[in-house]
Amino acid sequence: MIKRKKFAAWVITTAVGLSAIVPQVSAAVNFTDNGAATSYKTAVEELAKQNIISGYGDQEFKPNQNVTRAELAKMVALALHVELNTTGKPALSDVTSSDWYQSYAGALVSIGAMKSEDGKFQPNKPVTHEQLIEVAAAVLKVDAAQLKAQFGSAFVSGKFATRGEAALLVYAAQQIAPVQITSITPLNAITLQVTFSAPLPKENTDVDKAKANITFDNGLQLLNIPQLKSGATQTYIVPVTPQKEGTTYTMDYQGKTSMTFTANTEKLELRSAQQISADTFEVESSLEDGVADYGYVVAAYSSSRKGAFIVDENNVYNGKQYNILSSMRDKQVYITPEGGETMTANYVLFTQATDGRQAPKFRLPNGQTFKPGVKYTVTSDWADIASATFTAKEIAPLAIQSAKQVSETSIEVTLTEDPKDELFAVRSVTLTPVGGGAPLTAQYKLTSRKGATGTFDLQNGAKLAAGTSYTVASVDNWATAAGVTVTTK
Repeated sequence: MIKRKKFAAWVITTAVGLSAIVPQVSAAVNFTDNGAATSYKTAVEELAKQNIISGYGDQEFKPNQNVTRAELAKMVALALHVELNTTGKPALSDVTSSDWYQSYAGALVSIGAMKSEDGKFQPNKPVTHEQLIEVAAAVLKVDAAQLKAQFGSAFVSGKFATRGEAALLVYAAQQIAPVQITSITPLNAITLQVTFSAPLPKENTDVDKAKANITFDNGLQLLNIPQLKSGATQTYIVPVTPQKEGTTYTMDYQGKTSMTFTANTEKLELRSAQQISADTFEVESSLEDGVADYGYVVAAYSSSRKGAFIVDENNVYNGKQYNILSSMRDKQVYITPEGGETMTANYVLFTQATDGRQAPKFRLPNGQTFKPGVKYTVTSDWADIASATFTAKEIAPLAIQSAKQVSETSIEVTLTEDPKDELFAVRSVTLTPVGGGAPLTAQYKLTSRKGATGTFDLQNGAKLAAGTSYTVASVDNWATAAGVTVTTK
C-alpha cells in the first residue's frame, strides 16, 4: 500500500471586503413558534440551517419580538458575508470584546451600513422597517426600493421590525446578493475546494461559461466545470492546471469578487501505469490508498456511481481522509522510452472511470505507438506513481469490422470486439469515395459508444453523397479496416 503524505488543508481567509467565515449548514431547526402559515417560515428555516439565526432554550424563535441592532448586525454580517476582521474597526464605548455581537457590530459600523451615535452602538435598541431595509441595502449596494418591495403592504413607516420580518428581509437579500467566493482550500496540485456564498448558477455547467466566470492569475487555469460536493449546498471541487511552488494566486468570479490563496503543490499518490493498447496507457489509483476520484464524492454522480459516499468539509469519510483526484480534462503526463526522448501524452476524454476503476487513459502523440520490449516510464507534474515503469507489449491495433450510414452527416463504426472503454475517444476515420474523389473525415461522437459500436460525425459541414460507396480507414492507423465500405442510400 502506498503511504500518503499528510493532507494539507489551507482555508484561505483573505477576501477583500468579504468574510471567509462561512456559516456551516446544520440540520433543520424546528422552532415551535415558526408556524406553517407565516410569511417568514421558509426564511427562518433556511437561515437557521446556515447557523445565521438561533432561538431560545425552549426552541422558540420568538418571531414577533422586536429585532435588536445587535441581532440584526449578526444576521446581516453572516448572511451577506461581511468581513469580520476587527483589526482597525472603530471603538464602540458600549461594546466590549466579550460581547457576542462585538465583531458583527464593529464590521457593520466600519463599512457604514450601521451608524453609531457618540461612539455608542446601542445594541439593544429596536430597529424600524426603514432601518432594516437601509442596513441590508447598504451592504448589498443596491437601491433600498429593491428591498422595500419584499415587505409589500406589511411595510409601515416608523414601525419596529420583528425578528420574523428581519429573517424574511435578510433571506430575500441573500437571494439577490451577487455570488461571492467565501473560502478556498487547495487540496493538492490540481484540485481546489471552493465555497461560494450561494449555489452557482446553472450556466456554470457549461465548460466555456464556467471558464469565463472563473479565472485566475499567474497562469493558473480552470480545466472543467466546478462539481458540487455531495451533501453540500455551495462547496465545489474545482479542477485546475498544476499549481507552482511558492506562488500566490488570485481567483476571480465573474470579475466582481476575488480571493487569494497560496499554491499547494502536493502530488497525488497513484499506484501504477500500464499499457492497454498500441498507443494508449492508463494510470491507476485506489481508494485504499486514500485517493478518491471526484466522481465518488460529487452530487452529479452520487446516484450513478457505485460506491459513492459523502465526505465532510475536511474530506473525511468513516474516519479516513481522502485526497480528491479532480477531473482529468486537458491533463497531461510525460512518458519516456528507455534511451529515447520524452513525449507528452494527453488524457483521453471520458476514460477517467468509465470502466469502474480509477484509471484515466492517456494517449501517445498522433502516429506514435509503443515499441514491444521497450521500457517506458511515466512522470507527471501533479502525481507520483509508485510503479511508473512498464515494458511495452505487442498489442494489435483495434480492428474495424463494418460501417453503416446513420444519416447524411454520420455513420456507425463497429469493431471486431468491444474495447470495454472509451478507446474511440478523439479518433477519426476517413471515407474515400470508391472510384475517386476527395475523402471526408468523420470524428467519434463522445460517449456514443454502445459496446463495439460508436457514432462518427462528418466534420466541417460535409455530407455523404446519396448512392455512393465509401472506403473506410482510420486516421493515424489506430485501427485496421480491411475492405470496409459504407454505401449510402
